Amino acid sequence: MSAPTVTRFAPSPTGELHLGNARTALFNFLLARHAGGRFILRIEDTDAERSVAAHTGALLRDLGWLGLEWDAGPDREDTLGPYRQSERHALYAGYFAELEQRAAVYPCFCTPLELELSRRARLAAGKPPRYAGTCRDLSVDERARRSKDGTPATLRFRVPPGTRVEWLDLVHGPQSFATDDIGDFVVRRADGSAAFFFSNAVDDA
Repeated sequence: MSAPTVTRFAPSPTGELHLGNARTALFNFLLARHAGGRFILRIEDTDAERSVAAHTGALLRDLGWLGLEWDAGPDREDTLGPYRQSERHALYAGYFAELEQRAAVYPCFCTPLELELSRRARLAAGKPPRYAGTCRDLSVDERARRSKDGTPATLRFRVPPGTRVEWLDLVHGPQSFATDDIGDFVVRRADGSAAFFFSNAVDDA
């Protein structure tokens, strides 16, 4: 027996609902209803500087006005909630700890200026503008020293080199990407909050 269809609309409360948002919400709503599944509303507000509570309220009202009723969301919590990412820190922390135990992540002490200079250098050399792996192989002592000095650190996912990520997309068909073109990406910001890529992957799962 296959799992029930679950779709989600996951806006960031950084502005008002626009036509592109409404289109995405409509398609996901219709797919869930056609399959007899569930339509979930999730608020992606991990970006504390840009997220505005008033925008969340406006999003709820606009979706309601459009007739796009969700089965679970920030105002209709169930056992899989909360549906505001800003309220899911404890869940994310558990997964960060698990990844650290598996050495699947590492602290990155690069400053924004260093990252920008590295990006420009790679572009000038005709290489993808991905993270160069500067902090990937720092020794335990060097990491401890920088942490003790108070140097802010993000947490990066250690992307396995020399392989491919492949999956079947139901809309676009087979997808395949070389991991060497991806680079180690940030999963936790320097302020301790979950990054977009990480929180989305966890919550979708």
